Amino acid sequence: MTSSELWSRATAERYDAEETEMSSAAVLGPTVAFLAELAGDGRALEFAVGTGRVGVPLRQRGVPVVGVELSEHMTAVLRRKIDEDTLPVVIGDMATTVVPGEFTLVYLLYNTITNLLTQDEQVECFRNAARHLAPGGRFVIELGVPPLRFLPPGQVAVPFDVSERHLGFDTFDLVDQILVSNHFTRDGEDGRYRRSNSRHRYAWPAELDLMARIAGLELERRVADWDGAPFVQDSAKHISVWRKPS
Repeated sequence: MTSSELWSRATAERYDAEETEMSSAAVLGPTVAFLAELAGDGRALEFAVGTGRVGVPLRQRGVPVVGVELSEHMTAVLRRKIDEDTLPVVIGDMATTVVPGEFTLVYLLYNTITNLLTQDEQVECFRNAARHLAPGGRFVIELGVPPLRFLPPGQVAVPFDVSERHLGFDTFDLVDQILVSNHFTRDGEDGRYRRSNSRHRYAWPAELDLMARIAGLELERRVADWDGAPFVQDSAKHISVWRKPS
């Protein structure tokens, strides 16, 4: 077991309803196309497959997908969409769990590398990805750039969503690189808000490149979104592709 916080049954049941934008065709179309091209004729392994937001449409695209997932509750939601024979899932953590066989693609999306709360565990995640890759295979991570430029002196919080049904802000421990994502979500019509939070260890692109090098992987490509926009100084996130040498 790694330091990742375990998703509860209640959180898993709410997940899809709260992530409708990330599950839209506008988001998933270019995401799946990008990953399918990298997978080619081989198999794909998704670390933290969750409820199958990406794994299910990628499998429907024709790419054989296997998932690793720490939360049995998230997997139970996925099972309502697709059966075990079509998209197998191994229960375990993404830093140490080993799945039989080789893959042309291993991917870890939507900031999930930050669920590992220590640098050592994040390094082990890269090593685990490399362990599963065939020569020439790729490891893909989607991750936000830490928004520390928004922090004036003395401030430790950055809002990321202020809408009718949701208030969200991140707080930062700048010494240990720990981000706490705080959410206030209005449920129902009574106006009451449900509070939740989760801890994450943020990392810079250059730090991930060093982790990849430790794992024997080489940076092949870094872009700002799934459509391939250039990654520049003001990019809010990156999609990075590292390759295992042939």
